[in-house]
Amino acid sequence: MQNSYRLQSIVCCASMAMALCNAGAQNKNTAVDSARQDSKTLADTPPMGWNSWDGYGTTLDEKEFRLNAEWFGKHLKPYGWKYVTVDMEWFVTNPTPEGNSKAYKYSMDENGRYVPPASRFPSAANGKGFKPMADFTHSLGLKFGIHILQGIPREAVEKNLPIEGSPFHAADGANRSGTCAWNSDNYDLEASKPAAQAYYDSITRLYASWGVDFIKVDCIASRPYKGDEIRMLSTALRKTGRPIVLSLSPGAAPLDKVEEMRKYAQMWRISDDIWDIWHSNTPYPQGLGDQFANVAKWAGLAQPGHWPDADMLPFGYLGPAPGWGKPRETRLSHDEQRTFMTLWCIFRSPLMVGGRLPSADAWTTSLLTNPEVLAVDQHSSDSRPVISTDKVVIWRAKSDRGYYIAAFNISPEPQKVSYKWKELGLDRDRFDLRDLWEHKELGRADSLTVELPSHASVLYSAIAAK
Repeated sequence: MQNSYRLQSIVCCASMAMALCNAGAQNKNTAVDSARQDSKTLADTPPMGWNSWDGYGTTLDEKEFRLNAEWFGKHLKPYGWKYVTVDMEWFVTNPTPEGNSKAYKYSMDENGRYVPPASRFPSAANGKGFKPMADFTHSLGLKFGIHILQGIPREAVEKNLPIEGSPFHAADGANRSGTCAWNSDNYDLEASKPAAQAYYDSITRLYASWGVDFIKVDCIASRPYKGDEIRMLSTALRKTGRPIVLSLSPGAAPLDKVEEMRKYAQMWRISDDIWDIWHSNTPYPQGLGDQFANVAKWAGLAQPGHWPDADMLPFGYLGPAPGWGKPRETRLSHDEQRTFMTLWCIFRSPLMVGGRLPSADAWTTSLLTNPEVLAVDQHSSDSRPVISTDKVVIWRAKSDRGYYIAAFNISPEPQKVSYKWKELGLDRDRFDLRDLWEHKELGRADSLTVELPSHASVLYSAIAAK
């Protein structure tokens, strides 16, 4: 009887343990399924955030990150801004502002994955990686992002380091003949080799364990477009079960790949880098005036969860170590900065401000915290240019009460703009206008009539007059 009782007890305990195990697995699977479901609805509206590139190049450290995140949480979060992102080469121990140095020394784990060096990010010591910084970011009610370069570290391949969670080594997945044209950190990965997917799986598991919410992946969307690597990285992110926004860079992303990019990413760059200039005759950098033609090509192609990205907002203090040029206050005039913000919002681009946020003045802060302007970016629809000349560009978008109208003077001279509403594709003869930048009612109008200084703009709401 005693042995029988013991046997029954063992069976009972085993059954209870199995039930608890199954319950735990079910809860875990439910959590993963929930995360995956959330990932399907990532970025319902264009993401809004801060990125360190315009202010710090590759030199950001933990102290400055925390200062920017705290300022962001206090001043921008109440207006819907969400993401704070550490840009390029955070794993370099001897960074230079512009990046891409062949003399760099790298911080890497035993599985060939870049990790933040404690010399720049002290909380990363003892294998903690970016988790403490992500936890700090989350404590502010914000989302944490990082920049990566597509491919696998050259150093990991030369040392043939093991790929975590797999039987493979780095050399098994690398394409040594392929690399980024402007950066020598990594080799490409060869999609036909199982080790390639295994490496992307390993780094995304690491990033998910840190609490990463946003990944900007570079040298993947153009020159050339690397569709296999986009697919592998997206697949790896989905396997983690953590909702992580995927941003593809740089541009110009190919228009004929839009369906593929919608399938695998939430954002993709439509141009090379835009800096604080009006026009450039070189591919890098480009200026604000150069972007009108680029956004026009992508008009109407944005969808909830999938956004053509017009690049960062180079506002405020671009220092102490910008990714291009010398430390400076933005060279864009106030009119040009409003034009910049107006174009990005009527186009519905993601909004990623650069510069050192704690150095922002009141005017720069007001530029980023106008709720009526931000609503155009976040909630308008059917955005498109309706007038394009060598002097004037006009965009129209729909609102829940009527239309938004943005008029731009892209010429070096003042311009008078005058168009009847039907010339702009609107369905009424008269509208009640409101200036969204100035928060001012303009009254009833039977046309769009405004005088604009050089490179200036206006942004109006137009509600059908009763």
